[in-house]
Amino acid sequence: MIKAGIIGGGGYTAGELIRILWTHPDVHLEFVFSNSQAGRLYHEVHEDLLFTRNQRFTDRIGPADVLFLCQGHGKAKEFIKSHPISDKTLVVDLGNDFRLNSEESEGWVYGLPEINKERIKNSKRIANCGCFATVIQIALIPLAFHKVLTEDIHISAITGSTGAGQSLKPTTHFTWRNNNISTYKVFTHQHEGEIYQTLGQLQNGYKGKLMFVPYRGDFTRGILATSYTKVGLGGEDLVKMYKEYYSDHPFVHISNSPISLKSVVNTNYCNIHISKHKDTVLIQSAIDNLSKGASGQAVQNMNLAFGLAETSGLILKPAAY
Repeated sequence: MIKAGIIGGGGYTAGELIRILWTHPDVHLEFVFSNSQAGRLYHEVHEDLLFTRNQRFTDRIGPADVLFLCQGHGKAKEFIKSHPISDKTLVVDLGNDFRLNSEESEGWVYGLPEINKERIKNSKRIANCGCFATVIQIALIPLAFHKVLTEDIHISAITGSTGAGQSLKPTTHFTWRNNNISTYKVFTHQHEGEIYQTLGQLQNGYKGKLMFVPYRGDFTRGILATSYTKVGLGGEDLVKMYKEYYSDHPFVHISNSPISLKSVVNTNYCNIHISKHKDTVLIQSAIDNLSKGASGQAVQNMNLAFGLAETSGLILKPAAY
C-alpha cells in the first residue's frame, strides 16, 4: 500500500482529497497535518467525512511515500524550505508555486496529464494544474497540438463558490452569492499564465491573445467554460480531431450534445462539446473544480507516478440528480 500524507487539512481541496484517498484501493492515508485543526476529528471540519469516524488531524508529520501539499498558494515553497523532503518521496503541490516555468520550478513537472502524462510517470515533483486552467486547456489542447490556432481566443467560464476557498469573504456570503452572478479578474486571471505556457509548448509561435472573462456563480461546485476562436477546419473534422487526441485519456469525454455541470460534479471527468458556427469553433467544457480541477487530478497524477491504473480510486458517480 502507498503511504499518503496531506499537508494542510482544513480547506476544501484537502477535504476532497481525504474523501478520494479513503477508498483508494492502493493507498493508506497515514496522516493529515494541520496546525489550525490539530486534534479535531476530520468530520468535525469536513461534515461529509462521517465515514472517517475517529480519525483526527495531527500537528506531526510522519513518513510517507507521497505528500499532497494543500496549504494554499505561496505556502509550498515555505514548507519545503523548512521541511526537507526525500527525493524518493512523491510531492504533489495543489497550489500555484511551481506551475510556471522558472528557476524555482526546475525539476517540477506541470501536472496536466492530458499533455504531460509520460513526464508525470517519471517525476517525483508535480505541480498540480489550476482549476480554470484545467477546464480551458482541455478545451484548447487539440487545436494547439495540431497547430491550427491563428486568432485570439475568447473564453467565458463560471465557477462555484468553493473555487474561492473556505475562508469567508464578502463575495462568498450566502446573502451576496445567492441569486447573484458577477465577473471578476476580467482579462487578468492568474490561470492565464498556465494556459499561455501550454499553448506555447504545443504550438510554438502562436501569438493570439486569451480574452478570458471569469464569472462567480450561485452554486457550490463545478466550472462550465465556453471557448471560441476562428479555425479553418469543418465541424466533423474537429470532432474527429478531439476524439482521436483524447482516445488515450480516460477522464475526457467528447459529448455529442450540449453539456451541463451535473454530468461532472463529484467526478474527475471533463466533459466537452464541440460545434462549428460558420468560421468559428465553439468548445464547451465542464469539470468539478474540487476534483478534476484540484484533488481528483492530484490523485490521477499520483496514480501515473506510481505506475497504477490512471483511473484507480477515481471512478466516481456524478450528482446528476
